[in-house]
Order: sequence, then structure tokens, then C-alpha cells
Amino acid sequence: MKIVLLESLGISQELLATYVGQVKAAGHEFTAYERNDDPAVQIAEAKDADILIIANMPLKAEVINACPHLKYIDVAFTGVDHVDLAAAKAKGIKVSNASGYSTVAVAELTLAMILDLLRYVPQVDAACRAGGTKAGFIGSELEGKTVALIGTGAIGQRVAELVHAFGAKVIAYNGFSHKEDTELIKYLPMKEMMAQADIVSLHCPVTEQSRGLINAETLSYMKPTAYLVNEARGPIVDSQALAAALNEGRIAGAGIDVFETEPPLATDHPLLHAKNTIVTPHVAFATKESMEKRAVIVFDNIQAYLQGQQKNIIL
Repeated sequence: MKIVLLESLGISQELLATYVGQVKAAGHEFTAYERNDDPAVQIAEAKDADILIIANMPLKAEVINACPHLKYIDVAFTGVDHVDLAAAKAKGIKVSNASGYSTVAVAELTLAMILDLLRYVPQVDAACRAGGTKAGFIGSELEGKTVALIGTGAIGQRVAELVHAFGAKVIAYNGFSHKEDTELIKYLPMKEMMAQADIVSLHCPVTEQSRGLINAETLSYMKPTAYLVNEARGPIVDSQALAAALNEGRIAGAGIDVFETEPPLATDHPLLHAKNTIVTPHVAFATKESMEKRAVIVFDNIQAYLQGQQKNIIL
């Protein structure tokens, strides 16, 4: 098999070499390239591949269709909405993801975002650097607050555990499935959940159900003192509607790690200029530890596929 890595896995060359050595020892070819989002370049690099490894770079139908030998796409990421799955399915190409590698990383940055918003960390940092004081920036505690989760998979569950440890109450949206209430989480309809929440935190994939779920209507259910955190996927949120709610004081603030497109963003993106907003360039998943966990899953996926026992199945 010819295996092609189209972008960095974020691990050291020494660690990558150990995995590549195992692949080559089994009689397979392995080639690695630096990321390039130009489909023409991707086609040139991938056209002879049997197996492609990508992380979060877009993989369009034109690239998939230009790879006549391609049998398996190993996505080193949890979300797969950047891959043209319809094109892969039409060609009978199998697809796996790396679900689980970033659970701790994303949950911990979610907690950091929540605490930074509640305590006005960006604002007091700027005030201190400018010779100011805490005047006007008396924050709030997480203890006693209600945190609403949209998505209670592995990451959502971990966030629930973390905020509960701080003394917060946890509720969640019941519109994706029919999960039963637990000792930790109470499930509610959207309007009721949003109205009760002090913090709304998103942890769901992009699907037909979730795309545009946070919009002008659903934002209108929130308290003016409430915060929104999105470390899931950008298209779940209508950015224009969120920016308007922030700028008009209809919600108190937001922490945003994901957008409709991958950063770098256009400098006029509405959330870059919205009030009381912390923005980060899709970093929630990216820790040294999570990158190493991811590499384990990625190469384990390949071994399993080669043995006819595909894991982490998307297609």
C-alpha cells in the first residue's frame, strides 16, 4: 500500500519516524508532505495513494476523484465535515476519524474560556498593562451558575464533570437524542434550556440538525447576563446573529474557537470585532499530549484497516 500524509500530525519528527518505521517494516510505502490547501497540489501529492492521512485540511471531491487507487481516508481529527464524504462514499472509499484524542484538551480550554469570561481576564489584563485597575471589572464565580451543554458526547461529558467540580449545575439540550437524565445532567428543550443557562457551551458535530442551531431566535432565549462558548464547529453558529447579540448587549459575552472557515480569518469577520468576545484560532484540540494521543489513534486505524478490522468508522 502507498500511504500519503498530506499535513503535519503535530508530533516530533522522531516520534513520527517510529510510526513510519513500523509501516515500512510491514512492506508499505510512506510519504509525508507539508500542508497545502490548493487542490491541484493535493492531487499531485495524493494521486497514487491507497491510503490518505489528513487532519483538518479540506479534502474536496475533485481531489478524491483524482485518486484512482484511494481506498481509505484516515482523518486525524474528530469532525469530518471538511471531507467530501459523498464523494468518498460514491467511490466506496472507507473513512475513519480520530475520535477521543482531544477530549481532555477541548474540555480544559472550554473551562478556561468560561473562567476567563466570568472574571473578565482579557479586559483586566489590558487595563493592568495600560496602568489601570480592576474598576468596572468585578467578575463572577462559576460556583452556583447553570451551564447548558449542546452535545453530551465524550467532550460534553468531560465539561460537565469539570464545571460540576466547581459547583455549577449542568443542563443539556434534549433535541439530538433521547438520553435520560443523570445525577449530573438534566435534559431540557432548547428554549427552556437557553433561558435557564448562565453559560451555553457547544460540543456537537455539524449535522443537518445542528447547522445554524445558534441563530437570532435561539440567542433571543438567553439571559442578557449569559455567555456562549463554541469549541465545537463554526457552522453551528450564525456569526452575524451572534455578533449582533453581543454588540447590542443581548448576551454578556462569548468565547469562540471555531468559525465557518479555518483561520486565518478575514479581518472583517464579525466576531473579531464583537464586544466582550474571546477569540482563538481553532486551538482547543491542540496540546502536546493530544497530538501524541492522536498519532496513536491514526496509526492504529491504519493497522486495523490493513487487517480488515476498520476502527472509528465514519464510512
